Amino acid sequence: MAFIPSSLPPDGGLPGGRATPGFPAPGIRPAFPRPWRRHRLGAMTDALIIGGGSGMGLALARTLLAEHLDVTIAGRSADRLAAARAALEPAAAAPGSAAARRIRTLRADIGREEDVAELFDAVGPVEHVVVTAADVTGAYGRSADITAAAARSVLDVKLLGAWLVGKYAAGRVTGSLTYTSGINAYRPNGSNTIVAAANGALASLASGLTLELAPVRVNVVSPGWVDTPVWDRLGMDKRAAFADLAERLPARRIGTPEDIAQAFLSVLRNGFVTGTVLHVDGGHRLV
Repeated sequence: MAFIPSSLPPDGGLPGGRATPGFPAPGIRPAFPRPWRRHRLGAMTDALIIGGGSGMGLALARTLLAEHLDVTIAGRSADRLAAARAALEPAAAAPGSAAARRIRTLRADIGREEDVAELFDAVGPVEHVVVTAADVTGAYGRSADITAAAARSVLDVKLLGAWLVGKYAAGRVTGSLTYTSGINAYRPNGSNTIVAAANGALASLASGLTLELAPVRVNVVSPGWVDTPVWDRLGMDKRAAFADLAERLPARRIGTPEDIAQAFLSVLRNGFVTGTVLHVDGGHRLV
């Protein structure tokens, strides 16, 4: 078995002055920066959050502002965008200050290619993109009771929209692209089939884009049950459902938007994480 040194000389050479494969010869400075140097901890500058008007996306925006990033939030609802901006401005600075101008909102429906193209034209080069957008209206129930229109809406935003973001991110995103999946991709329950299918497909999409967009990093964060406003639109007794599940989860509680925001932040910060699904579900996949 060949001996592998535990460390390399600073110039990248092997002992004896031999060049290491993939590195310049000893004493010769590389003509380009090594890719991992572009992802130093704390060096992040800006982010685009698609679907950041509420819930997990809004919590992430607040977290990134606290980390001194410039944040652009994109979404379909003008009302939610306005409410998000109003909620975030105190976290950045008083309205009208230089810090408050670090928050920008743009309307876009990522299920429409022209909207995605215009969004990236408006944003310009950006370090990180996170997609939390989803449309699950009318998509929960037995398949026999779900309309094709409702299923198409899920796929248009969650899968086609995610792919369109990857398409137009090429050449514009410099750091990372992160999607949001969900526990139903791994624990379907018979009443969320189309949502589970769309979420499950994101892992394959991210794997392909990891190779296609490299060295830009592409990952997926997969939350478990999280207490967000989307539950209020599903017409169910969420408190009873939360209490029942919390008793069975190893974490013994339901997730918060802030839990997921911290997971996103860890993925954005770590320059060696790519092609990965990060599960943040309180152990839900185990029960």
